Amino acid sequence: MILTVTPNPSLDRTYEVPALDRGEVLRAAADRLDPGGKGVNVSRAVAAAGRRTTAVLPLGGPSGAVMAELLGGLGIDVTAVTIAGQTRANIAVAEPDGTLTKINARGPELTPAEADLLLATVRGQAAGADWIACCGSLPRGLPPEWYAELVSEVHRAGARVALDTSGPALPAALAARPDVVKPNTRELAEAVGRPLTTLGEAVDAARELRERGARAVLASLGADGQLLVGPEGVHHGTAPAPAVRSNVGAGDAALAGFLVAGGSGPEALTAALAHGAAAVQLPGSLMPTPADLRPGAVRLTRDPVPDLPLTEPAAIRPGS
Repeated sequence: MILTVTPNPSLDRTYEVPALDRGEVLRAAADRLDPGGKGVNVSRAVAAAGRRTTAVLPLGGPSGAVMAELLGGLGIDVTAVTIAGQTRANIAVAEPDGTLTKINARGPELTPAEADLLLATVRGQAAGADWIACCGSLPRGLPPEWYAELVSEVHRAGARVALDTSGPALPAALAARPDVVKPNTRELAEAVGRPLTTLGEAVDAARELRERGARAVLASLGADGQLLVGPEGVHHGTAPAPAVRSNVGAGDAALAGFLVAGGSGPEALTAALAHGAAAVQLPGSLMPTPADLRPGAVRLTRDPVPDLPLTEPAAIRPGS
C-alpha cells in the first residue's frame, strides 16, 4: 500500500485554449477539474494502476469537501485533517503546443495544532504502508524542517519514504535519510547551489544529495528523460511522447510508477519513464492507466555519457 502526504493540496482547474492572448476574452476548447497537489496526484496515479492508496491531507472549506468527494470517486481512501482555512484552488491554461501557464494560490496557513495533528495522523497510518510519498510545497505555518521530522517519524514506524519537494525543505530533509528524493532539474541545481548544463553535472549533483543523506535520487530532466542515481549505480532513460497535451502531474505520475514497480533499480526507472510519458499525452492532470503505458518504448543507459548537454539547462535563480 502506498500512502501519500500532501501538506498543501489544491483543486486544479485546467483550460485548453487555442492560444493565450493577454487582455482578450478566451473560449476554452475543453476544461477539467481535478483534485491536485503532488501527493494527491501520486495517489491518483497509483489508483489508476489498480493499486491501493491512502491520501493524508489537510482539508478545509467547501473546496476541501469537493476535494474529498473527487478523491473518493477515484477509489482513493482519504484521511483528512480538518483545518480552519480554505483548501486552495489553482488554474492552468494549456495551449496546443504543450505550453502551460499556471496560477497557483498561496493556500491556507496551518496553526501549530493543525501541523501537529497532520504529523500525528501520518504517524498513525505509517505502519500499514509499504511506501510513504511526501510531496509538494509546505503551506504557511509549517517550517522547512517539517519534512525532516516526518521522514524520521516514518522510518521509526518501519516504512520507506519518497520525498518530492523543493526550496529549503529539500536540503533540510536530507539528513533524515529519505529513501528516494525526486527533484526536477531546477530543484536539483538549487539544492546543490550551482547551474547544471550537462548530464554529467546532473549525475554529480545527484551524487552530492546522496552524500548528504538521500539513499537514492530520481531526477526528472524534462525533455532529457529521467536519471536514477542509487545503490544500483547510475541509470538514465528516455521515453517518446509524440503529442504533448499537458505536463501537469507528469512528474507525480512518474514517481507513482517508480514506487508501484518497487521503488529501486532500472525496472522501477522504466516504469517511471513510461508513466511520465503517458501522462504528458493526456489532458489536464489526468493520470495514465495501464492501457496508456508503453514500457517497451523506454530506452535505458547505464553510466550515461557525462558531457551530453541538457536540452533545458538549469540556472540558479537570484537568491537561491
